[in-house]
Amino acid sequence: MRYIVFDLETQNIFHDVGSNDPTALDISVGTFYDSQTDTYTTVTIDELQQIWPLLEQADALVGYNSNHFDIPLLNKYYPGDLTTIKSIDLLEEIRKSLGRRLRLDSVAEATIGAKKSSNGLQAVRWWREGKINEIKKYCEQDVKVTKKIFDYALKNNHVKFKDGSRKREIPLDTSNWLVKEESSMTHSLLF
Repeated sequence: MRYIVFDLETQNIFHDVGSNDPTALDISVGTFYDSQTDTYTTVTIDELQQIWPLLEQADALVGYNSNHFDIPLLNKYYPGDLTTIKSIDLLEEIRKSLGRRLRLDSVAEATIGAKKSSNGLQAVRWWREGKINEIKKYCEQDVKVTKKIFDYALKNNHVKFKDGSRKREIPLDTSNWLVKEESSMTHSLLF
């Protein structure tokens, strides 16, 4: 099954747009890992249309808070409907099991010993300063971390987080994650 692990950075924050709706924001950079080719592709908003063929060949989209944030935001730009592609949102899976949300950094540090290299607010500042390469590096690092957590969860059926001074496991049902589903994908390309 071909899956795409992805993350988006934005040009602005909710306070700037006066809304908590992700679709009110504007994408600056996105990184997309393709399981079929084992490659990472990072694009700016001006190059986003290059990603449509990749997404249209995907059997699943994998992210962290992607159902609530990344997919609705990306769907704002996509000429079809990305919600027809199977979605594996690691944060949603964690919340279903644990009963609450956890920051990616917390799960990454306890599960795979990695930390995010920055944060979304810094990425917005970089955008405003024209430091596009910094955003690209940060976004790609987030996708690498998310992919490692995804791989770990698939292998171990759990992820970890720090609860005070000790690590705790969060059981996850990964049995259907790599099961291909039929979708009624709306393609932007002529075939």
